[in-house]
Amino acid sequence: MSEHDYDLFVIGGGSGGVRAGRLVASMGHKVGIAEEYRYGGTCVIRGCVPKKLMVYASHFKESFEDAKGFGWNVGERDFNWSTLIANKDSEISRLEGMYRKGLSNAEADIFDTRAVLEGKNHVRLINDNQVVSAKRILIAVGGTPWRLDELPGSDLCITSDEVFHLTQQPRSIVIFGGGYVAVEFACIFAGLGTKTTLIYRGDKILRGFDVDLRETLRDEMAKKGIQIVLETIPEHVSQNRQGDGDLKIALSNGEKIYADQAMLAVGRKPLTDQLGLELAGVELKPSGHIIVDEYSRTSAENIWAVGDVSDRVPLTPVAIHESMCFIETEFKNNPTIPDHDLVASAVFSQPEIGTIGLGEDEAVEKYDKLDVFLAKFRPMKHALSGRDEKMLMKIIVCGESDTVLGVHVLGEGAGEMSQLLAIALKSGAKKSDFDRTMAVHPTASEELVTMYEPSYRIKGGKRIG
Repeated sequence: MSEHDYDLFVIGGGSGGVRAGRLVASMGHKVGIAEEYRYGGTCVIRGCVPKKLMVYASHFKESFEDAKGFGWNVGERDFNWSTLIANKDSEISRLEGMYRKGLSNAEADIFDTRAVLEGKNHVRLINDNQVVSAKRILIAVGGTPWRLDELPGSDLCITSDEVFHLTQQPRSIVIFGGGYVAVEFACIFAGLGTKTTLIYRGDKILRGFDVDLRETLRDEMAKKGIQIVLETIPEHVSQNRQGDGDLKIALSNGEKIYADQAMLAVGRKPLTDQLGLELAGVELKPSGHIIVDEYSRTSAENIWAVGDVSDRVPLTPVAIHESMCFIETEFKNNPTIPDHDLVASAVFSQPEIGTIGLGEDEAVEKYDKLDVFLAKFRPMKHALSGRDEKMLMKIIVCGESDTVLGVHVLGEGAGEMSQLLAIALKSGAKKSDFDRTMAVHPTASEELVTMYEPSYRIKGGKRIG
């Protein structure tokens, strides 16, 4: 008879937590899992999945316009925001049901409540006013959007949590931020016909991405009518009663913008406040993220943390991978360290981005000699559509070993390409491997294997040709 109620208790019902809870329970262990909002976590409920559905919706306007060049006459068309939101909600409810069903079929105990630690082996279930004990505890609570409390009027703004539940499509919106969430929603709203302005404090959007991706995407977004204001921050948000929009936004550059909605997309923070971590001896970084070792162990010997709460690579597949490694290590006697090297990612902007490996600036810091292959062109699709939209492909290669260090794509299908490119880079592909690979014609991706000569070289941080 176990001295604890559970062999494993999971706090957080997102992708990482549910994967761990379901698989450990299916192995015959006693598992409990608690989630205070909805099972599926940020990605499924109010993140990647509903966002991608809205991305699809926002593509149709341009698709209707492009059809004419291919001989199609598209008649009267009308977009209904309420229909999109209702259909999105239906799909999200279906997915949440699948998460619950998986846990239930594995015979895990499911709790719909906030859970907090009351020591290293005890968890309080707030709604039930119940305390349970567990031999092991996994924290997978993820993060939440920064709400900029220091900004006067921030309470009038929405975040990525609320944007999926707007009852009406805004006629105009101002989005604060320059990361992938801000960029994606700027493209979504613009594609659906909302007048969109993006305000960012930096001199280029998408900090951390390759410089050519950043600059080219900015240009393409501007062509779509998105106003991008850089090196500027909001200073005050207030209600407006003059009829030009529900809100008045004062900016640091002295301008005032009127809009129906203002959205904060300035980053996320871990959901570690008032979780009882100090009672269990779990140490935090100054940022609030949980400190973990290479096996996802916290400073408390029986408590682990995976996903965004642990400040490694904040992507859903990474959280799932970390959970799988936790299971191998703790329940299969097979110590396994999560592999965070060369993780591909996509930004569902318009046009979208797919990227893997080092950007040019990062590569310059690590390697003395680089060969850079760069192509920017109008994709074949727009030869007939007439749309002025560019595609970009960039390959960064170590000038000494010929190893491909990074590949960056901007354009239709870029996210899909990045998954396959990740396999090549994880396998240690060299540029010569790209060169001896036969092109698939006619495709945009053939450009990746037909750039034989560098566009320029870099030595000691300086371009030499």
